[in-house]
Amino acid sequence: MKKLIVVCLMAFGMLTNVTAQNKIGHINSDELLSDMPEADKADADLKQYQADLGQRYQDMMKDLSTKDSLFVKDSMKLSSGMKDIRRNELFELYQKAQGFQQQAQDMYQQQAQKLLAPIRAKALEAIKAVAKENGYAYVIDNAQGVLLVFPTGDDLLPLVKKETRHKRYPGSTC
Repeated sequence: MKKLIVVCLMAFGMLTNVTAQNKIGHINSDELLSDMPEADKADADLKQYQADLGQRYQDMMKDLSTKDSLFVKDSMKLSSGMKDIRRNELFELYQKAQGFQQQAQDMYQQQAQKLLAPIRAKALEAIKAVAKENGYAYVIDNAQGVLLVFPTGDDLLPLVKKETRHKRYPGSTC
């Protein structure tokens, strides 16, 4: 009878240990990032950067508008060759302004990435530390739907590649 109790206690201990090793937690990383003090400064810097880009675009459009108005005003005095040159200049300015809109979006994205990358790295390190401290093997980011913390495992890619090269599966055209 004592042996049965000891075996049951050991089994319960092992079961508890296995369950504890596979604890799963979740976090909303967007909410965490917005609560971090560094995020306020990054957000203010991004807003200023966006305002600067917007001002640059407005200056380009103002320049285009001014040159267009001058062209309309002076067009009666210009030769047809000079009109063509000025039209081409205006068209190039217009294309430059339109291209700048896309370029500004790309520049903004790059700046956001540059400013937010260290904040995200700090948040991920904090998540990993809390997960380790509290025995969580997996942490899922429910804002992004990705695993943030997970135990290392075997890379199955070489095995799966081998499997897909040597066997045919129903529905495959290989």
